[in-house]
Amino acid sequence: MAVKLHIKKGDMVYVIAGDSKSTEKTGRVLSVDVKNQRAVVEGFNMIKKHTKPNAKNPQGGIIEQEAPIHISNLQLADPKSGKPTRVGRKADSNGKLVRYAKKSGEEIK
Repeated sequence: MAVKLHIKKGDMVYVIAGDSKSTEKTGRVLSVDVKNQRAVVEGFNMIKKHTKPNAKNPQGGIIEQEAPIHISNLQLADPKSGKPTRVGRKADSNGKLVRYAKKSGEEIK
């Protein structure tokens, strides 16, 4: 059975727990791993990866990149106010389920 997540690729989110926790910074979701319930957020949970020289990076060395964060540690930014908010689901006029921000009631695109 497929799991419905409250976060999708391209959403603006707050990191609410963990080492990258920040109250005023938001980041864009770059990718979502549904199976492991993890998401990669731009600029958060940075790790240093040691790489050998290759065609893409002829020098090799240490690369900083984002690591996945569990989605329970992420909260969507309200489209109206920009503050962290919980996400609900309701049927729109066509009967299709859409996500909405619980704080403002605004539909999330």
